[in-house]
Amino acid sequence: MAGFTENALVRKLQDLNSSQQSIQTLSLWLIHHRKHHAAIVKTWYKELLKAKDTKQLTFMYLANDVIQNSKKKGPEYGKEFGEVLVDAFKHMAQTGINAKTKTSIHRILTIWQERGVYDAQKIQDYKEAVDPNDAIPKKVSKRKSVENNEPKEEKKKPKLDKERHERRRSETKVEVDGQIETHTTLSPKTPPGDPPEPEELIKALLELESSASSDEAVRERIASLPPEVSEVQLLSKLEDKESALSLSAVVNSAVELLAEYNLRLSDELEKRRKVAAMLRDFAQAQRDLAKQAETRLEEYNIKLQKIYAVKSEVKSHIDNLPDVSQLPDVTGGLAPLPSAGDLFSV
Repeated sequence: MAGFTENALVRKLQDLNSSQQSIQTLSLWLIHHRKHHAAIVKTWYKELLKAKDTKQLTFMYLANDVIQNSKKKGPEYGKEFGEVLVDAFKHMAQTGINAKTKTSIHRILTIWQERGVYDAQKIQDYKEAVDPNDAIPKKVSKRKSVENNEPKEEKKKPKLDKERHERRRSETKVEVDGQIETHTTLSPKTPPGDPPEPEELIKALLELESSASSDEAVRERIASLPPEVSEVQLLSKLEDKESALSLSAVVNSAVELLAEYNLRLSDELEKRRKVAAMLRDFAQAQRDLAKQAETRLEEYNIKLQKIYAVKSEVKSHIDNLPDVSQLPDVTGGLAPLPSAGDLFSV
């Protein structure tokens, strides 16, 4: 991983996606460079304001991961993020977050409250920033909490044991700038299967165009290697030291070429797996949206038919109404209605 610069952070935030791996990788990088916490949080907030509505939640998942995983190394991130979260949540509310996103945010806040990440007042401030109509939770009397202290402790213990067990299962060792660090994947994380943004998917597909398997020049170089580099039985044909040294140089060159190409192929394989998952999730999301559109179309077709029925009924009533453009005279005949000029000619 490269050293910290604000430009590097901006690029990483722009490339951030909703996958657990993407969030965890950037979270580890930020924790590793925690001495720059003030600049990091400032940049995070600035990029959040620019982000599309759908990506703002991903920024919150990243903040959650950083805040919780950095607690054991210091309180810097918790304090720094705490200063901007109210404004961040207000911005998200003003940009019109949907019900699903709001539920996910409340889940983050609930977990922060349960784990004591922030005090109750701050959590309430965050909830009101997301939704001003959020009711203030009722205060529990001290007397009641003291009286029920023992049962609460007994009930709480299994929950803590379960949480520790879940943390042990979700811990991973990752190398960051040459150092091995432990990262705990903490809930809430983005559920697997969240669809990628179209721009993100297009970018990933375009990157595959310059992948290793499409590099004809390298493949031709590998194909043109002499058979001696891969056939051990041909070594018996070596007649002198000079030819052996010459072959050794060719073999070393071939090893470097193939090793580098294999690394590129491995990287391509991971990218293709990622793109395959993105395509699957994107296709599923489009199917879901198509079903929603189909349902909506059906609903509005029904409404349209009802309107047509009302229109037809109104027309029928109009046709059956008497013609008031003419009025009967005193003799029983029809006399035309007076014109505006007749009315005002006195």
